[in-house]
Amino acid sequence: MLKNLTPQPPDKIIEMIGLFRADTRTDKLDLGVGVYKDDAGKTPVMRCVKAAEARLVAEQDSKSYVGLLGDLGFVDLMRDLVLGDTVSANRVVGAQAPGGTGAIHQLLELVKLAHPNATVWYSDPTWPNHPAMVKHMQMKAATYRYFDTQTRGVDFDGMMGDLAGVAADDVVILHGCCHNPTGANLSADQWEQVTDLLQAKGATPFIDFAYQGFGDGLEQDAAAVRQMAARVPQMLLAASCSKNFGLYRDRVGMALVLTPDAETHGLTKGALASLNRLNFSFPPDHGAKVVQMILSDPELRADWQAELEEMRLRMLDLRTGLAEALRRETNSDDFDFVAHHRGMFSRLGLPGEQVQALRDDSGIYMVGDSRINVAGLPATGMDALAKAIVASRP
Repeated sequence: MLKNLTPQPPDKIIEMIGLFRADTRTDKLDLGVGVYKDDAGKTPVMRCVKAAEARLVAEQDSKSYVGLLGDLGFVDLMRDLVLGDTVSANRVVGAQAPGGTGAIHQLLELVKLAHPNATVWYSDPTWPNHPAMVKHMQMKAATYRYFDTQTRGVDFDGMMGDLAGVAADDVVILHGCCHNPTGANLSADQWEQVTDLLQAKGATPFIDFAYQGFGDGLEQDAAAVRQMAARVPQMLLAASCSKNFGLYRDRVGMALVLTPDAETHGLTKGALASLNRLNFSFPPDHGAKVVQMILSDPELRADWQAELEEMRLRMLDLRTGLAEALRRETNSDDFDFVAHHRGMFSRLGLPGEQVQALRDDSGIYMVGDSRINVAGLPATGMDALAKAIVASRP
């Protein structure tokens, strides 16, 4: 049987991790892997997480199952963090999932269950796991233009032109903030226009919300999502605690569904519980319990928000530093967009041969489409990085 397996295409980011580790140069630089890093190049455990985990170890007296939908206290707190008081809680169904990726998977499963012929739309470009999961689940897929390679901003006219082809009951994946891989975000007015279009078409928005707090702040990053939620009859949303709580390996996520009425609410709740049972049974509890403790304790929550803000401001400083260094080195404003993008990533717009040259000649690793992890930038080495980028031009 196993001989019938065929080789699977390698994940380019995972492949790059291996290449970076095998590189023996001491001055190599990793700008590819999408995890937050501090000035020492480490991915730290947040202060509040350490405090909550210590308390959890001391207080927890059972490792029994929690429930098919996970810890509902965690779900309620995460719902409030994402949506605030925008919609009534009795319209929302939430289910804990193994990370944001697990939440996306469960929501796609829900789409297949509710409307097997639905087309799933995602931006071009987008996070590679979006198209990979849709393809693996044998769902219909379509793309919409998003990134303007000339301005390094959103190609909104192209986006709206493509989304004009959306049909009723189709699903449109949108990045709630901090678009991955580009860092270019929709404006508030553009979000309103997208909402108008999806309502007119009878399509369902699916928000991938992985970076709340990494862009313009916790409340500001949620504003567009809440703006849309207040107007649409239904919405799917996948939230992740990997970035804003630093809980990457603990796999903490939430699948959230905004429903139009009580009957649909009950059906959705039962469907999500069933899908959890079929895919992984009960979701992992440790990280979710840590998040629940942090969000429900005023002191821990205040410390979390303070450290998250430190991380956000550090990334903004790094953005500004790189943009200014490139302005000096190129004597142009060609890279000023880096300072205006938000989140952990920006796409520099370098051709593939330049990305390869940076890797070969300078030990600077970034994803092949020139996406960089801003958090990996060297605070004291911007000029050297800018010189290497300019020197590698074909």
